[in-house]
Amino acid sequence: METQAIPIPPNQPELAPGISYFFAVLPDDRAKSEIAGAGERFRKSHRVSGSSVGVDSLHLSLCPMGKPERLRQPLESALLAAAAEVVAESFDATLDSAMRFSARDGQFPFVLCTDAATTAAALDLRKAIAAALLRVGLQVSGVSSFLPHVTLLQGHAVDAIEESITPIQWHVHEFVLIRSFFGQSRYEVIGCWPLTLQAEPEVHDLLEEMARMPDLPDLPVED
Repeated sequence: METQAIPIPPNQPELAPGISYFFAVLPDDRAKSEIAGAGERFRKSHRVSGSSVGVDSLHLSLCPMGKPERLRQPLESALLAAAAEVVAESFDATLDSAMRFSARDGQFPFVLCTDAATTAAALDLRKAIAAALLRVGLQVSGVSSFLPHVTLLQGHAVDAIEESITPIQWHVHEFVLIRSFFGQSRYEVIGCWPLTLQAEPEVHDLLEEMARMPDLPDLPVED
């Protein structure tokens, strides 16, 4: 995905009314389809009413934009500049459980949560983004307080739900900056940056290494 800039006039140091920003990773098409399918099964099995998140809006949030402190350039420009400085490794993402979060504005978000390995990798990326934001004058609080998840729908059920699901996986090779619009459930991807490939583990050929070893001298024979 190529980086794209969608201008909003004016590009000012503070938030424009009704607009916010956050960093995220996006599931690939296969994972999106599986996530949407899990959402439908979730809705039917638990008789959840409410609004589903559209397939094209499914995302795993990484990091908010932070609070402006000593910001020396327009907000959106600062976000783009910070993201361009982030260096982090790609990773495999796995969603393996479903749960209902606490009520928020009268809604109960139903989400799919990541496994331990994905949580650790996503937290490393979150920390790298937060550090880059700080360098451009944006302070992110509670960086380590993080439960990576993909929201499926906003429901009205009150029963507690937490259960395992068939794992949904995809490879995360990039992260994005999203412009969101309050009250519209609408998102725009305005920037995309690649993650570095994980180093392949070095394979040692023991037989070859043994063949290269120098011959040991013969030990003296004792009388």
